[in-house]
Amino acid sequence: MSAQRAIAVTGASRGIGAAIAVELAKRGFKVGCFSRKGTGLESADVPAEIAANFVNVACDVTDENSARAALAQFAQAAGGLYGLVNNAGIHLDGPSDRLETSVFETVMKTNATAVYTTCREAYPHLVQSGGGIIVNIGSFFDKIGVRRNVPYCAAKAAVGAITRCLAVEWAPKKISVVDVAPGYIETDLNREALTQGALKDYLSRRIPTGTHAGTDAIARMVAAIFSENIPYLTGETIYVDGGQGIAH
Repeated sequence: MSAQRAIAVTGASRGIGAAIAVELAKRGFKVGCFSRKGTGLESADVPAEIAANFVNVACDVTDENSARAALAQFAQAAGGLYGLVNNAGIHLDGPSDRLETSVFETVMKTNATAVYTTCREAYPHLVQSGGGIIVNIGSFFDKIGVRRNVPYCAAKAAVGAITRCLAVEWAPKKISVVDVAPGYIETDLNREALTQGALKDYLSRRIPTGTHAGTDAIARMVAAIFSENIPYLTGETIYVDGGQGIAH
């Protein structure tokens, strides 16, 4: 397998990460499915011909040594590294006047610091491959004020800044860095909240397209970035939120 077809995806066991892994595998990429357990996708519905493109790797992105070892393991198995998708993340919220510092730091460590350190550890592999693409998964929360969400919003804003800085610094090495920022995306964890009751009604009025999206919307955007390989596209945040973030 050529390094030009090998992409590591963090947080690939479920949700958006799993959808990204499947979409990339469908398009013929060798996909490193990074997760804490290292046992691959939790879904059993993936056809064998697609699953054949997966390499399951144990990785705790909050531990830079773990990320370094996981990337080296995958690069060795795949013959190099062409891309990285920083998808792993957590969402913890609470009233800002009582939010413990430890909660803020936990969210920042997982959603922002780990994005930087994993990019840094991927860098030598991408340089060795002659360049590549990094896609960081941000959020449209990076540009709006959301009650009870100071840690998450701050971390996702940091992802945009990390993306811009690395894009400028690493462009001479032919490494593109892009931030894909989802809006409300339905997953197993939030399906009930998004499809029933007050939040569903609110989003139907608030999102210009009329509803939230499925994980395939983000998976297809990420896969398109890798499939098309547009070197002039770098440093940008691409919002996939049905227009919610710009609606007034």
